[in-house]
Amino acid sequence: QVQLVESGGGLVQAGASLRLSCAASGFTSFSRYSMGWFRQAPGKEREFVGGFTWSGSTSYTDSVKGRFTISRDNAKNTVYLQMNNLEPEDTAVYYCGRGGYLQSTVALTEGGYAYWGQGTQVTVSS
Repeated sequence: QVQLVESGGGLVQAGASLRLSCAASGFTSFSRYSMGWFRQAPGKEREFVGGFTWSGSTSYTDSVKGRFTISRDNAKNTVYLQMNNLEPEDTAVYYCGRGGYLQSTVALTEGGYAYWGQGTQVTVSS
């Protein structure tokens, strides 16, 4: 079955960097799926952070543009979220999701992702 496993979260101070990883397994043709990162802060709904299509088109929410970068290593079936200059407002559980096959646009809502990982906690102290 499809599995997505996030890792790399932790407790850091404001201004620090973290790189999250999402290892995918249980399906073939990983490179042809769009992937996305979402986050959920306490008491808030899950929100889109960033994502990319299978062809490499990317999209980010405004609050992370210029600070976060998504990448993927198709040989390792892994996607990454590089987070720089972290702010306390970035504190949340971060989830990766698998989007559509050969999808041409980045899905910005949860409904565009059929599978999710268990999440990894990111806490940024001020």
